[in-house]
Parts: sequence; C-alpha cells; structure tokens
Amino acid sequence: MTSPRIAVIYYSATGNVHRIAEAFVDGATDAGAEVRLRRVPELAPDSAIEANPAWRAHLEETARLRRAGHEDLSWADGYAFGTPTRFGNVSAQLKQFLDTTSGLWMEGVMANKPVTGFTGSMDAHGGQESTLLALYNTMYHWGSVILPPGWVDYAVSHAAGGNPYGISQVESEADNSRYVKAVLDAARFQGRRLARTAAALTPVRNATASG
Repeated sequence: MTSPRIAVIYYSATGNVHRIAEAFVDGATDAGAEVRLRRVPELAPDSAIEANPAWRAHLEETARLRRAGHEDLSWADGYAFGTPTRFGNVSAQLKQFLDTTSGLWMEGVMANKPVTGFTGSMDAHGGQESTLLALYNTMYHWGSVILPPGWVDYAVSHAAGGNPYGISQVESEADNSRYVKAVLDAARFQGRRLARTAAALTPVRNATASG
C-alpha cells in the first residue's frame, strides 16, 4: 500500500503552535506517512513583531521552513491545520491562505480528504473551541472529512484538556512540563490517526473519482 501523504500547515507567532505542528509530523511519520510541514506567510507589520522579542525570535528560527502553497494541498491525502486563537477565531495569516483556495475547491482537490485542526490560547477559555469550529467552516465547503480527536482515546484526550474539537494548548501553562507533554502526546496520537484515516480513505476517494 502506498504511504499516505500528510500536509501539516500552520501559523505560529511565538512557537507554541509550531511545537504542536512538529508533534503532528512525528505522529504521522510514525504511522508511515510522508509528511510536509509548511508555515503560512507572516502578515503582521514589523512594528508589531519588534514589540515582542519572542515573536521576532520565532520568526527568525523558522525562516528556513518552506511556505505553504496550493501544491501542498494537491499533493496531500490528508491535512492538519494549526492556528493560535485570535479573538476566538482563526488567525489572519492562516485565513488568508485558506481564502486563496477557491480554484482548488472548484476542482474538488480537497474533497473526501480527512482534515483535523489544532490551536492554542493564553487561557483555558480563550476561544479554543470557537477557533476550531471556525476553521472547519472552510473544510465543510471543501467537502473534506472532518476528523476531530473526540475521546477516541480517553486517557490521552483527558490528560491534554479533553478538547473534542481538536488538539489545543493553554499557553499560560507552557511552563508545566507534564501538561505540555500531554498535549504533544495527544498531537502525536492525532497525527497517527490522521495518517491511518488518510490511508484508508485514499482508495475510496480514487475509486469515486474514476467512476
């Protein structure tokens, strides 16, 4: 069986969402997938970035990463999208990328492919669930198969905060090593699950496309 191809596409300002993205990559790779890690372009003005040293440092640290493109969506059999919360919504950086996909949507490129989301907010009630639901609105239009973590593995999900909509992190707990480990373990679990679901759906999708 051909290895599934997974695209992990995200935006991160200071690195917390980036860390979850890397855990998704590890999990999908463990499940035998070929994985692309892609970062969407920064849109914030330099004045905003310079006001936060951690933002500037992370931007420089990830400058080597390839930027997400439409070819990544065409290439992949499944997707994981990550964004910090922005007033309970998707960050402008990731949303701008998603808003450029109308041509691919009309061609059915993302249809019948599994997709999952991940996010982070400063506080436990900082808009994580609404951000993930807002993210999935685009995927409903694409005709993708939404793959939430649910409580497929209760112990893993509960330790990471129990968010059934997607993997999420409370960033004010970033110094709590046990909690952060639980979140990254949940991301690896969901990455493996995404890869295995993509592998299962790909033959069905190909059969549907051909006839």
